Amino acid sequence: MFSSEAKPFADRFRTTHWSLIAAAKDCDSDEAREALAALCEAYWYPLYAFIRRQGYTMEDARDLTQGFFARLLEKDYLADVDREKGKFRSFLLACCKHFLTNERDRANALKRGGGKTIMSFDANAAESRYASEPQDSITPERLYERRWALVLLQTVLAKLRAEQEQAGKGRQFETLKGFLAGDDAPPRYLLAAQTLRSTAGALKVAVHRLRARYRELLCEEIARTVDDPANVEDEIRNLFAALG
Repeated sequence: MFSSEAKPFADRFRTTHWSLIAAAKDCDSDEAREALAALCEAYWYPLYAFIRRQGYTMEDARDLTQGFFARLLEKDYLADVDREKGKFRSFLLACCKHFLTNERDRANALKRGGGKTIMSFDANAAESRYASEPQDSITPERLYERRWALVLLQTVLAKLRAEQEQAGKGRQFETLKGFLAGDDAPPRYLLAAQTLRSTAGALKVAVHRLRARYRELLCEEIARTVDDPANVEDEIRNLFAALG
């Protein structure tokens, strides 16, 4: 039997996003901070889009996004974090709003960031993504939640793809991933069956299994963003509502 100290870092701190914060604030662990930084790097764009929708320029949004994550990763800041804050996405947005209140110009944002690159992201690519956002009356908060939902779904899809490729089913996955959305039109199954040299019946079974595994991964990913597993189904509903 291994002690908790003997377990690899990934095993000890991968359970939830809250546990990453707890690890980063409760110990002087470079590994914990690197893991939290990686988490922030995965979810930076929803906050970038939120800041841009607030009216900031591309340059200011870039600096403010970097500055916010620099602030988030400071140990003194993490020391004040309460794990019982519910949803991780709501926590990040509330922190960002508070940060923007105190960082209203580019000079302060650069000062807070210390001139360092906290995350690697292409500001031009980020702006291209932002340019494709709906130019309607959607609020910054609504845009943030929509982008968060899409990033989370992309993360889950990437995990499912990796699993399928590791199992030698990469080609099948690329052919069947479109069925995850629920389109069961018979002609589509026949076309996919021809592509994979299989039968429509066999592919229906494969699609059923793929959907089941996708939902498992989705629940696992969302469980990492809430403080209570009982809130997973509610969060799923909220995220899909944000995409509507």
